[in-house]
Amino acid sequence: MPAIFDSLRKIEPVYIFVYKVFMLICKLLLVADILITSWIVLARYIKVIPAPNWGEELILTLMSYMAVLSAALAIKRNAHIRMTAFDRYLPEKVIITLDLIADLAVLALAIVMLVTGWSYATGLGAKGTFISMPWLSKFWQYFPIPLAGIAMIFFEVERIIIDIERYFGRKEEEVL
Repeated sequence: MPAIFDSLRKIEPVYIFVYKVFMLICKLLLVADILITSWIVLARYIKVIPAPNWGEELILTLMSYMAVLSAALAIKRNAHIRMTAFDRYLPEKVIITLDLIADLAVLALAIVMLVTGWSYATGLGAKGTFISMPWLSKFWQYFPIPLAGIAMIFFEVERIIIDIERYFGRKEEEVL
């Protein structure tokens, strides 16, 4: 069994690279959000600055990308909120099993997000446009859900591998 884990660990640089790519995307979206918000606020108080009519709608769209992508990033770091009050009273194998069950449930959610989100993005989203930007398809408003589904699947597979490794005796410090 350890040979399987060692070969699976060889793709760790891929997980790290994908994490960094999604983190960079979130950072760029945050910078764009701040710049557009600042522009809108300044335009309200300084009349010579023209206010973009598309700003608020774009800010909300960028925020939806950041919200779901940052939730996917939290999976990689194992930073999601969870109930740990009983962990000190339960055997370690039970805790690891519960972690594995939770990770499988999140993986199922990620698959639903990918399939259903893609259906909405290409169906309903492709038929509409933004009110303030009629040249831009609403596909981009629905696209964060399947995109986050892909990222969540990717990072959940890693978490499941880590849980299985822990179940068979590797400590989390050795695994990561």
